[in-house]
Amino acid sequence: MRYLPLASMAAVVLSLAACNTMSKEECRVADWAVVGDTDGAAGYNPQSRFADHVRSCSKSGAVPDQTRWYEGYQAGLRRYCTPLNGASTGEAGRAYHNVCPPELNSDFMRGYSLGKRVHDLRSRISSLNSSASSKEYEADKLHDERKKAEGKKRREIRDRIDDLERDRRRMRREADDLGYELSEAERDLAFFRQNPTAQFSPGY
Repeated sequence: MRYLPLASMAAVVLSLAACNTMSKEECRVADWAVVGDTDGAAGYNPQSRFADHVRSCSKSGAVPDQTRWYEGYQAGLRRYCTPLNGASTGEAGRAYHNVCPPELNSDFMRGYSLGKRVHDLRSRISSLNSSASSKEYEADKLHDERKKAEGKKRREIRDRIDDLERDRRRMRREADDLGYELSEAERDLAFFRQNPTAQFSPGY
């Protein structure tokens, strides 16, 4: 991590809209090595996270110890950058800020990629099912309107219902197809969690 002059850091963080990371009292009594360790174990971006601390603590007059914080951060990072934590981080859909050192990054990313694949498939299936349900709800409402309509209006409503039904069926089919992919991705993830050092290529 490149050390920034505190004056420059303070000027930068005043423009940030991030929430306070610490209270005034926490800033005054903080063990910055412990704070850094916690931040590293959570995988925070080091520059932006320390900047947030500076901004939060400026209100109390406390000055974060960047050296001790960074030492703690590096220690915490060793717990974050594990294959199994990579899997959990990806499955939860949390962002990875490219913080792992080269010797740990590859194994972390193997887990992260598997977990992220599961997360993305679940999200896509959920979105498709939600959209299909919305189409179905809209079609049901139009069926009620069609009963009261006549002539051209009635045909237009019928055409709109047909379009909605086609979209709904397409979304359900796509969700079903992705369900098979999800089952495979979940099997890969489960295998990885049981065998985090095994070398294998997931089926995607």
